Amino acid sequence: MLIPKKVKHRKWHKGRGRNIRTASDKISLAFGPYGLKALTPSWISSQQIEAARRVLTRYIKRGGKVWIRVFPDKPITKKGNETPMGAGKGAVDHYVAVVRPGTILFEMDGLPFAAAKEAMESASYKISSVCKFISTNPS
Repeated sequence: MLIPKKVKHRKWHKGRGRNIRTASDKISLAFGPYGLKALTPSWISSQQIEAARRVLTRYIKRGGKVWIRVFPDKPITKKGNETPMGAGKGAVDHYVAVVRPGTILFEMDGLPFAAAKEAMESASYKISSVCKFISTNPS
């Protein structure tokens, strides 16, 4: 699973989704002709990224390449069950990638159009955001 080696601050603020803007970077395909684009804002955990990566690598069968365009670098904390109120913020539980609408999550190369579309749609079931298959060469 993906986890940062080092973070500037161990615990982050949650952030408020008041003004959900569309993504400004990672909005176009840069590595392969096929991609998976997020349509809704969400936090994608490292477990979800790994599950989607496994689906994609199972489809390519040593024939292509997969690029992961997001990285989980936001720490999410959690307090233990039945812990009284107060006593500070909980310990870091897992890491998530903050995804805005329009962000490219994965890219793929080395497969025919139909197989890549099927692989990306299967991987989108593992992601907590609504996703769309995109391609540079329409077929």
